[in-house]
Amino acid sequence: MRTVLYSRFMGTKDILQDTPIELLGCPFDETSSFRGGTKFAPDSIRKASWTIETYSPYLKLDLDENVFFVDRGNLDLPQGNLLLSLELIEGAVKEMAKQNKRFIIIGGEHLITLPIVKALKDTYKHIHLIHFDAHCDLRDEYEGQKLSHATVLKRIKELDFTDIYQIGIRSGTKEEFQKARIIAHPNELLNKIKDHEPVYITFDMDVFDPSLVPGVTTPEPGGLFFPEIIPYFEVLSKMHIIGADVVELSPDYDTTFVSSICAAKVIREMIMILTKTLF
Repeated sequence: MRTVLYSRFMGTKDILQDTPIELLGCPFDETSSFRGGTKFAPDSIRKASWTIETYSPYLKLDLDENVFFVDRGNLDLPQGNLLLSLELIEGAVKEMAKQNKRFIIIGGEHLITLPIVKALKDTYKHIHLIHFDAHCDLRDEYEGQKLSHATVLKRIKELDFTDIYQIGIRSGTKEEFQKARIIAHPNELLNKIKDHEPVYITFDMDVFDPSLVPGVTTPEPGGLFFPEIIPYFEVLSKMHIIGADVVELSPDYDTTFVSSICAAKVIREMIMILTKTLF
């Protein structure tokens, strides 16, 4: 396990235990359908993180000032064993939630969100799930599989544990769009989520337009650009965010490295969102 991304606390075990925000890489890539490579994303994002500033002009925080987090490296997942990998992810998140940690999981493909949300059921009675994505991910099965990046939101809905709000959606079947709860403006979230209710964010990098972020498994034209994401982050920074994941980056499909840099910048903002909601 490597500790690289913005690692301020590389020292004693006691310091690590006291850190309120944890990052964990999940190089899981078992059901990618169009093109794979998401298992390389966590390390690519860590490398890209050194190219961006520690200060966010959007959320007015600096990673070098009063932002306490640790990157715990990558979870060791057995490639080719889907069910065991999902169990290991669920177990790791249960442990963090049990210790009252806020966390960011760096994927990996989007199916990792299912075991993450399952793990949160032990700690919370109900959560709001904010879903940034190009795709609905509400199919009952895809390519003969019930467990897939394309079915992950359907499986989460079946847990009967979440209210799901979707942002950036522009691809799916007619049936999926009939079931989707698409948010068109950040302020809609304020109307739907009450103060102090737990909120989880799942952020698929293909929510961005592929002209900005081509390095994803399933690029979809017509997406958002970074300035359009920021108003949602500003609203979310006022809520009780318990955790987040960033998924579906496939870095080898972008030789410019811009996709990985963009993902690192998303994670920088996520760290600051979690920091703001701690106080």
